[in-house]
Amino acid sequence: MKLDKETQEKLQELQLAEQNLQNCLLQRQAFESELSETKSTLDEVSHSSGDIYKITGQIMLKTDKEKVSKELKEKEQVFSLRLKAIENQEKIFLSKIERLRKDIDEKIKNSEKVNSQK
Repeated sequence: MKLDKETQEKLQELQLAEQNLQNCLLQRQAFESELSETKSTLDEVSHSSGDIYKITGQIMLKTDKEKVSKELKEKEQVFSLRLKAIENQEKIFLSKIERLRKDIDEKIKNSEKVNSQK
């Protein structure tokens, strides 16, 4: 079946939107992993009673518990915000994909009707 130019363009747009959605999903997975690790580390720091050490580069330094807790809380907020932004992008791409699929399906059905009437 030969598709008209507009339908071909919509198919390309659909493929691009699906690729963008896949990228969002990969980013979300990475941020969720980082957020989970950060929360776990923050929990460990808050329950520790001894000295706290932080790896910087290739060395481990003794550090202040409050300073590390503050850094981890800020990191947690950043990852949470990024996750929300990515989730919003996902919703946009899903909506666009759904709309494009519907448009393409209608065009193909209309094209089949025209071809069957010939």
